[in-house]
Amino acid sequence: MIDDAQLLEQLKSDTYKEQAFKTLLTLYKERLYWHIRNIVKSHDDADDVLQNTFIKIYKNINNFKGESKLFSWMYRIATNESITFINKNAKRLQVTSEEVQQIAINNLTTDVYFEGDAIQLKLQQAIATLPHKQQLVFNMKYFEDIKYKDMAHILETSEGALKASYHIAVKKIEDYLTKN
Repeated sequence: MIDDAQLLEQLKSDTYKEQAFKTLLTLYKERLYWHIRNIVKSHDDADDVLQNTFIKIYKNINNFKGESKLFSWMYRIATNESITFINKNAKRLQVTSEEVQQIAINNLTTDVYFEGDAIQLKLQQAIATLPHKQQLVFNMKYFEDIKYKDMAHILETSEGALKASYHIAVKKIEDYLTKN
């Protein structure tokens, strides 16, 4: 098993870059897909954003300074690509990014890749009512079990702020679920 330091060295090498990138895809594709999917909701959109994410990673790997974990750096790119995707859709449809997310949630019932039941759909609706940052924090902690320390690197904020955001998000979701 290759560690991140070796993988990074190979990714930055002209000789091993292609093979190392295939390894990177194998190691992180599924985790990044689900991270993106939690943000954009739709399978097809998540696939598009995932592809853009890996293109960006490939093009910018030489700019990675190693100040955070490789995983955190890639998650930051995936998060930013997801937000950019939502904002572009909002602009194209001439609606707010919140409305784009609501449309995506409404479309979940017709998404053949959505395997959730009515309870999971209700949870997605509750998450969509949260401010964007709280959505990210909740999804990363609840669905992906990302540690606050790693999340702080990904979202470039303090662990304390993330813990507070998560706590507030949970309360808002509980309120939504009891009222709806």
